Amino acid sequence: MNINPLKGMKDYLPDEMKLRDYVQGKILETYRRYGFLRIATPILEDAENLDKSEGGDNLNLIFKVLKRGDKLEEALKAGEEKALSDMGLRYDLTLPLSRYYAANRAKLPTPFKVIQTDRVFRAERPQKGRMREFVQCDIDILGDGSSNAEIELIYVTAQALLNIGFTNFTVNINDRRMLRGMLNSMGFTADTLESVCVTFDKMDKIGAEGVKKELTEKGFPKESIAALTAFLKNGDFSLEKVTGYLKDKALSEDVTAIINSVRKLTAGRFDISYTPALVRGQGYYTGVVFEITCAAFKGAVAGGGRYDGLIGKFLGENIPAVGFSIGFERICSILSESGFAVPAAPQMALLYREEADFAEVLQKAGRLSEEYAVTTLKQSKKLGKQLGNLEAEGYEAVAFFDNEEIKALGQKTEK
Repeated sequence: MNINPLKGMKDYLPDEMKLRDYVQGKILETYRRYGFLRIATPILEDAENLDKSEGGDNLNLIFKVLKRGDKLEEALKAGEEKALSDMGLRYDLTLPLSRYYAANRAKLPTPFKVIQTDRVFRAERPQKGRMREFVQCDIDILGDGSSNAEIELIYVTAQALLNIGFTNFTVNINDRRMLRGMLNSMGFTADTLESVCVTFDKMDKIGAEGVKKELTEKGFPKESIAALTAFLKNGDFSLEKVTGYLKDKALSEDVTAIINSVRKLTAGRFDISYTPALVRGQGYYTGVVFEITCAAFKGAVAGGGRYDGLIGKFLGENIPAVGFSIGFERICSILSESGFAVPAAPQMALLYREEADFAEVLQKAGRLSEEYAVTTLKQSKKLGKQLGNLEAEGYEAVAFFDNEEIKALGQKTEK
């Protein structure tokens, strides 16, 4: 039998889990302090729900689960590929939350401020930074259509990152309605805007010439491409400049209000910037979108946006909704690579002899645990070697059951 985890999945060693628990603990502690409530949903979702969720490229990465028994036999006989599966593993936490809210709306407060920290699955091609199973840490506000929801999510997410130890990061913000309005004014038709936005979203990776090349290959009008290229090469990506392209100038009001409010809250610890090329990949976003980037690290460490139409697919009426997700795996990777040490009580080994009453050993461990993280271990005949091994494993102190002395490891101990 194979002892290795499946491709794109990972076993975590104790030190790795210590870091992951610390990061998740800090995130949960922060979110709860601001009144968010934690829920949990199943990892499996109805296949039709997943297919209709407007998850962008993620819809091509769903792990589908085959039907069982007679239903599978019937589907195989029918020869219809789509009929073989009736459920799949969730690819994010937003679709499950939308279904959850639709099912439990009568039992939930309005607005509903919710936490989700859980595993999601995508059939990615495994590579560094891309796993098939990973953890997402989300907060969402459902039932508030005002920009207050975005302001609160940005502020609380920033507080979580600050509490973990991140500083000097930037919240990048855009509004899909503004972007679509600008592109429309440049001559791109409404039915092509999604495709144009997908290319525009690559601006930070391929540059203005790359955007021009890809749009040309897609066959868009030369005049429209020229107008967008001129905008990109001009270098003025200010909110005022983009607003000038809009027929409905009021579209920029939400972004302006959010930026002004968040700037009052930053206290110089982080920044917020209008970023017109920010799109976000999921198709369910309807308005404001945002990401957090750190100059010291490549890529975003958090992202989200408003998705006012997704819950309506279940209820038949639109419910205002906005969410922000911290890139948990990204955060853990950055901290691990930087040599971050998890703050913790000093580790102690409580050594006892074979003949000791183990119940009394545990009682003593309980008393010592008020100041130390205590592990009970049988005392070896080769005590010096045992102490050396304990020191190498990170233990900072040792106590013995049969006396009250506590010794720091590294000092000569005679027994």
